[in-house]
Amino acid sequence: MQTYRLFQQLKASSLNENSSVCPPNATICSGTSCVLPEDNFNRILNTVLSTVLTIMLAMVMFSMGCNVELKNFLNHVKRPWGIFVGFLCQFGIMPLTGFILSLAFDVLPIQAVVVLIMGCCPGGTASNIIAYWVDGDMDLSISMTTCSTLLAMGMMPLCLFLYTKMWTAADSIVLPYDSIGISLVALVVPVSFGMYVNHRWPQKAKLILKVGSIAGAILIVLIAVVAGILYKGSWIISPKLWIIGTIFPAAGYSLGFILARIAGLAWHRCRTVALETGMQNTQLCTTIVQLSFTPEQLELMFTFPLIYSIFQLLFALIILAGYRIYIRCKGKTKTDDVITEETKSKSLSSHAATNGGFVSNETK
Repeated sequence: MQTYRLFQQLKASSLNENSSVCPPNATICSGTSCVLPEDNFNRILNTVLSTVLTIMLAMVMFSMGCNVELKNFLNHVKRPWGIFVGFLCQFGIMPLTGFILSLAFDVLPIQAVVVLIMGCCPGGTASNIIAYWVDGDMDLSISMTTCSTLLAMGMMPLCLFLYTKMWTAADSIVLPYDSIGISLVALVVPVSFGMYVNHRWPQKAKLILKVGSIAGAILIVLIAVVAGILYKGSWIISPKLWIIGTIFPAAGYSLGFILARIAGLAWHRCRTVALETGMQNTQLCTTIVQLSFTPEQLELMFTFPLIYSIFQLLFALIILAGYRIYIRCKGKTKTDDVITEETKSKSLSSHAATNGGFVSNETK
């Protein structure tokens, strides 16, 4: 009898050793894919890095605010054509694109839901940094990010209700309104201080802007590295999600640019709208899926926001590199654009004075 029990114990031990490919403390284990509980070290590291990154982000947004003039910002609010085009892209194009991609690749219902959540998220603050480097309209960029984050309070539930009801109940998705509110405050407050500095001390604002733009580029890379360190799940995920994670941001950039151009916006504003459309708030998407789904469901979907984040950054850097190469080959800078516009404006004013005509508001 004792020999039989010993044999059974040895057999069970052997099976465990051969079949277990996940760590002993894994909460979910399926083949080589596992979800680990957050350990104490990871919790401490997450808290420290989140605090540091939040402070850095606030400083970067403060520097971006130093490139925003209150008068131009208010003009976008009073005549919000650019903001309206961005709104159509953010809450029209992106959710619809996510819906079409989910149907086209026939992913699992839970995976379709995470794709749609990503499509319904507002624009991320990284778009403001990239918009600066591609000589975009910073007034429009920041006003779009602010408005999309504010409107997300109502538009996210509406879009999720419309697009996810064929896969899951919309009320099963928990929206972290506190996180959206924090994102809004973290954007508006430092930018407002930056705008004030630009109004009072324009020369100092230029210096702050140069330092902040470099810090912003470093911050984007740092966030990507930190995300890889903190994520301890398996990177083995459905190839369909990898493909969707590649196509989705590229489609957002392309469709945003095309719609902005069709709407008659200037080239630098088209670049701005494209970046605001393709660059989503992936941290918000990650928070939503963590609050809304079980560990078993997270195993199938949790990696997607990270995949999207990687490719949205990769394509943004490709856009930036392409624009810089174009500028170098063309020999035309942002300053040249300003001089050309000023010359054009003076010419129109002179012609109007001679012929008794009028000057369009766009040239004033």
